[in-house]
Amino acid sequence: MAFTDDHIIPLVDQGLGNSAYLVDLGDGRALAVDAARDLRALRQAATRRGLHVAFAADTHLHADFLSGAVQLGHDDDAVVLASAAGRRAFTHTPLADGDEMDLGGLTLRALATPGHTDEHLSYLLLDGDRELGVFTGGSLIVNSAARTDLLGAERTEELARAQYRSLSRLTALPDDVEVWPTHGAGSFCSAPAGAERTTTIGAQRRANPLLAAPDEDTFVRRLTASLGSYPSYFDRLTEHNRRGPAVITSEPQLPGLDAGQVKTLLADGGYVIDVRPAAQYAAGHIHGAISITLRDQFATWLGWLLPDTAPLAIVAEHGQDVSDIVWQAYKIGYERLVGHLAGGMPAWLAAGEEQRSTAFLTTDEAGRRPVVDVRQDAEHVAGHVPGAVHIELGALATRAADAPEGAIVHCGHGERAMTAASLLERAGHTDLAVFNGGPDDLAAAQGVALTDGAGDSLQ
Repeated sequence: MAFTDDHIIPLVDQGLGNSAYLVDLGDGRALAVDAARDLRALRQAATRRGLHVAFAADTHLHADFLSGAVQLGHDDDAVVLASAAGRRAFTHTPLADGDEMDLGGLTLRALATPGHTDEHLSYLLLDGDRELGVFTGGSLIVNSAARTDLLGAERTEELARAQYRSLSRLTALPDDVEVWPTHGAGSFCSAPAGAERTTTIGAQRRANPLLAAPDEDTFVRRLTASLGSYPSYFDRLTEHNRRGPAVITSEPQLPGLDAGQVKTLLADGGYVIDVRPAAQYAAGHIHGAISITLRDQFATWLGWLLPDTAPLAIVAEHGQDVSDIVWQAYKIGYERLVGHLAGGMPAWLAAGEEQRSTAFLTTDEAGRRPVVDVRQDAEHVAGHVPGAVHIELGALATRAADAPEGAIVHCGHGERAMTAASLLERAGHTDLAVFNGGPDDLAAAQGVALTDGAGDSLQ
């Protein structure tokens, strides 16, 4: 076949910052690489092209999403390809370094590239002897490399050294070989995340700052210095992928609940997740509900902040896609979705139940109050309001007592701050306010200049 870029169909998950790939093999069959459990976009792409998924390859045991390979094996009779070293507990074709799979005209060659994980494989796609491109998963990514601390701090340096050798191996490929990574912009597996999603070997030789390191020790220092926090659910999802996610046999549903059922769920230790926009949550919400706005990053914050063992009920507004809530939860292994409040907050009030409100301040309303900054470390260091108490949103559950009473909570736009305020309110804080804007706006409102990590003014 005459292979072109059109035969590669990237499927980007903006929320998790990842790319899966559907490869048109030219004969009505397709290869899926690093497909997630939410297969809706992949199915749509395959249907548009008239493709049947014959192969499903995973580059590594994913920590940030449940793999869709098992589902593709069940639904499409796809041959599942994965590293033999991963010891997966489901039917698959185990591959080791150098093993090849005939795709019918094209060949897929496994390359052992440990670093992000022990058992990591990259897949080199060949047309005869011609090296077309390489699916690098969590190894070489655009202008960076994936993080090496997911197996524990005690192994971070060891795996960073393995990552150095893996990148050296990959960049020995010809300049024109395409690079198709899984992790990219917005992924907490990247170290750090970049903006582009695909590249070439030659471009990475020229532009990747990690590859510019003069030696292995420098590479390791640069890579490990860029590692920030990551969602807590990463620590448990790898093992779920090793065992194999449960096959979904029917479309997951989110039934309607009345106010009494939601109230009982809360009283019994469950969680109510309010997915409405931050302004609507602020105007009126169920006491104890957690605000996680339904947007691309919904799954990340769900998995970071709440346990996967507790029953969950959803409060949504009219017009929000309930099925999207379900699939975002399912793709990270959250299946205890009891239902959603039928009729939303109007139904809650009509049942005679009370609501709470949270002040959502504009620039004109933000006075000189204590400030809690819930952004990531790198964001805070780049510029923050002087004197702000910095607590990353992901750490707030264990550090709620560090937040001063009567504080203004802020992030980059308002969504994370509203989530933080809801967690603090649930923990017993009162008189909180959320700032509707970013640090620049808040600093201007308080008549101060942003400072950087060293305490220097940025103005």
